[in-house]
Formats: sequence, structure tokens, C-alpha cells
Amino acid sequence: MASKFQLKSASNGQFHFNLHAGNGEIILSSEQYKAKQSALDGIESVRKNSQREGAFEVKAASGGKFHFVLKATNGQVIGSSQLYASEAGAKAGTESVKNNAPGASLQDDT
Repeated sequence: MASKFQLKSASNGQFHFNLHAGNGEIILSSEQYKAKQSALDGIESVRKNSQREGAFEVKAASGGKFHFVLKATNGQVIGSSQLYASEAGAKAGTESVKNNAPGASLQDDT
């Protein structure tokens, strides 16, 4: 299975997407967007910014877990990860996004 962006509509009428790795796991989730085109622009931003040096920030979360965010050049968060048991796991997650995002297909489930 190849990596993909899955675009969905939320119950409140807004849009969001998840980036799935080749094994089907969600490796990045977006925030909600009011317009579908904004969500599509967010996907393109993930494709571009995932390749930019310094775009990822690994953070400590509660309970000794870690997560990461992907930021645009203006500092806005365009995607975030699940919680990982270790900092190394979160860093591996950033590498997975770097490897999967550029060539990921789009599955539009809106």
C-alpha cells in the first residue's frame, strides 16, 4: 500500500486530512479548515515543508511521551503527530513524514 493523504469532512462542515504511511498508519493529522481548498492547500504545504530543514519540532507531552509538529515558514502549525513513547520514536515519525509526504496520493473522502 502506498502512502496517501486522506481528505475528510467533519460533522461541523469543516475539512481536515491525515497522512497515512504505506502501512496504513496515520503519521500526521491536520487541524480543521473552513474551506475544502484551504485543506488542499494545507496538503501541498505539508508536501513542501516536510522537506524543509527545521520545519519539524519534537515536543515533550504529558506522561513522559513525545509528539511532533510540522510548521510552515511563517511558524504556523500545519500538522501534528500522535503521541510516541520516546523522543526517538517521535524523531522516527518525522522521518516517515519526510519520506512519505512528497509522493503521497490524495484520497478525497469529502
